[in-house]
Amino acid sequence: MNDSPAHPKRLGHGRLRLLVGGVSAVVLAAASLTLIGNANAEADRTVTSNSTGTHNGFFYSYWKDSGNVTMKLGAGGQYSVQMSGINNFVGGKGWKPGSSRTVNYSGNFSPNGNGYLALYGWTTDPLIEYYVVESFGSYNPSTGASRLGTLTSDGGTYDLYRTQRVNQPSIIGNATFYQYWSVRQQKRTSGTITTANHFNAWSKAGLQLGKHDYQIMATEGYQSNASSNITVSEGPIGPNPTPTVTQPTTPGPVPTTPSGSGTCKVTNSLSAWNTGLTDNITITNTGDSAISNWSLKFTLASGQKITSGWNANYSPTSGQVTATNVGHNGSLPPGGSTTIGFQASHSGDDSAPSGFSLNGAACS
Repeated sequence: MNDSPAHPKRLGHGRLRLLVGGVSAVVLAAASLTLIGNANAEADRTVTSNSTGTHNGFFYSYWKDSGNVTMKLGAGGQYSVQMSGINNFVGGKGWKPGSSRTVNYSGNFSPNGNGYLALYGWTTDPLIEYYVVESFGSYNPSTGASRLGTLTSDGGTYDLYRTQRVNQPSIIGNATFYQYWSVRQQKRTSGTITTANHFNAWSKAGLQLGKHDYQIMATEGYQSNASSNITVSEGPIGPNPTPTVTQPTTPGPVPTTPSGSGTCKVTNSLSAWNTGLTDNITITNTGDSAISNWSLKFTLASGQKITSGWNANYSPTSGQVTATNVGHNGSLPPGGSTTIGFQASHSGDDSAPSGFSLNGAACS
């Protein structure tokens, strides 16, 4: 399919009939090559169930957990998606393995609720799911997460985040893993993504990728009827201006009392819908000494189960849960606070967690 035809031999000097004969031969040869090229192009394909594979020189992936999604694979890197009554779907065309390639894409995207248009991929060792979000719908995927910095690249500014998924589907089955995010502030549905800039920005923020698996220009929908028509291609490697990476101001070192257990205050900001909820929990140290290496215990309502979280590690995912600090928020000075959060499913009871205690001390 990607074979190039041999270069035709140059015509030498000769009589007119030989020249005409040679031209005729070249025309016939070109026509034959055109027919062969058309024969090698794959016909459009419609995909309606979970699968991966190749089509017209591109890797494709289709994954859903429920609902109806029609993905049509067209010429080259073109595909279209129409969702109806879905819970979660992600799919698109790209490459396997992924890399720091430059990606060009164009088309249209209608989220019709909660959806993303993103360069999306996975690595193993460590297991990482990553997104370079170019456009999104009613829900910003960075909501509730702590911003690790910003990246200026390809004519826009991206906010950098990390979140955690707990015992959720992955390319190796259900697992607990981190998600890395670059979320573009100026939404768009066509352009160029200099992927290396995002990988380098994540690395500077302490977010390390592993061995690349697949990488696609993806359409994702969550409880929405998103649709898209996207064409993706690999861009040339050219001059790459140094991207600007800005990290949040880090306060100076704070004296800490190892494993301190000062008093605390907890406030909830909960948002629920028919089958799920998100909760942002602000922990404030109301004591006189710093608290380090903290763990916050609380109890979820019956039927609730954490599906993803940010700014803390959560275990287990239901019942009495313990949230422990991550690297950037491990110390709470007197009067200091940090906000953590999670997304959970529920079976009808969408009430807030209860019974908060920090390092064994009850919180108000």
